[in-house]
Amino acid sequence: MQYPDTQNLSITDLVLSYARNLFILLKPRLSFLVAFSSAFGYVLGFSGSGINYTVLAFLSLGGFLVSGSAVTINQIIEVDLDKKMDRTKNRPLPTGRISIHEATIYSVITGLVGLGLLFVYTNILTTILSLVSLILYSFVYTPLKRVGPIAVFMGAIPGALPPLLGWVAATNGFSIEAWIIFGIQFIWQFPHFWAIAWVADEDYKKAGFKLLPSGGKKDLNTAIQIMIYTLFLIPLGLLPTMFGITGIYSALVATICGVLFLSQTFYLMKECSKEAALKIMFGSFLYLPIVQVAYLLDKI
Repeated sequence: MQYPDTQNLSITDLVLSYARNLFILLKPRLSFLVAFSSAFGYVLGFSGSGINYTVLAFLSLGGFLVSGSAVTINQIIEVDLDKKMDRTKNRPLPTGRISIHEATIYSVITGLVGLGLLFVYTNILTTILSLVSLILYSFVYTPLKRVGPIAVFMGAIPGALPPLLGWVAATNGFSIEAWIIFGIQFIWQFPHFWAIAWVADEDYKKAGFKLLPSGGKKDLNTAIQIMIYTLFLIPLGLLPTMFGITGIYSALVATICGVLFLSQTFYLMKECSKEAALKIMFGSFLYLPIVQVAYLLDKI
């Protein structure tokens, strides 16, 4: 990708380009997913005459900013590794469009603002859990990516916390229902992570990332593990209905999506190919938002 010569840009264009690169640092698609999952947990956990949309809005914004801070820290730590991989070498830090110093200040500001919004508009427990999520993602999951597949387990914890945070923001406490929606997103992360790791394996090896199970091999054993975790999503998807969080319609949607998602893993077990892993990766992108929207519509 070619970038314009900044010497030939106007002040306005320079400001817009700089702002765009700052926004890219936040990994907006990932951070929007965090914001949506937080809002999902809040609506699912809320009970009363009407949803507090002010709290919902600032919960989502706070979640977005804390997530953005975490992924910015991740990119600061991995800047030299990102330069080695095709999928990341054009990011703002490896290309020098944003400096390490600027990114560090930016991560501190976004993190503090996000946590501040959560503290003011939700509760202290939600704020603490958000801080824990940031620390786990930035300073535990990130360095473990070069150690082994234990990184996937550690990364799945902050990855599954957003709906739990939303529930805690709505109820000011934990419950079995909160752990159910956490559990669904937690288990979902394993086929999701491993499918991405399979597809990007050659690139990941350039940076020394070791995320695949079974000794990092793209083989039947890894495909079976992906299948097993995907299989668990089917009974887990029924728990919100069984515990009265949602109704029967979302259970049907979750079951259908779970079966379709599982069917993709059988193809991977048969072919053990990058193309089959790519289908699971896209299937994981579809499964979670569809099921969560179904739960929300059933709840409403």
